[in-house]
Amino acid sequence: MKREAELAAASIREVVIFHSTTEELLPYAMGLPFAVVADPDKLLYVEFGVESSLRALLDPRAWLAIARGILWSLVEIGRGRESAPALQPHGGRFGLPADFLIASDGRVLACKYGSHAYDQWSVDEVLALAGAQATRSTSPSDI
Repeated sequence: MKREAELAAASIREVVIFHSTTEELLPYAMGLPFAVVADPDKLLYVEFGVESSLRALLDPRAWLAIARGILWSLVEIGRGRESAPALQPHGGRFGLPADFLIASDGRVLACKYGSHAYDQWSVDEVLALAGAQATRSTSPSDI
């Protein structure tokens, strides 16, 4: 969210898909600078080959981000700004992340399937991938 302006300046539109219901997402999605899509039945997850696994949360590389998220949520719940998450969310808790760079014509230009909950492209990686694709393309509107 901190670098959304850089993505917009590079004509990159971020869309985030969660394996949750619309009702579960609404309290968290308000005010986000990107589109949020509810996919409670994981139809898009299946279409793009995104998996779920216990390793999403059990990999030590994800623990710091998980701890930060829990701490932040506890503070926000305590302040009355956020409600407690569902004990059994519709899509489960073990979804692995996946990132896709998709051209305006729908072609997948690059992808990354995460091995744990915090394994995704950095903004710098997205910008570099988009820049590399733009130099290969005949037109910037192809991205």
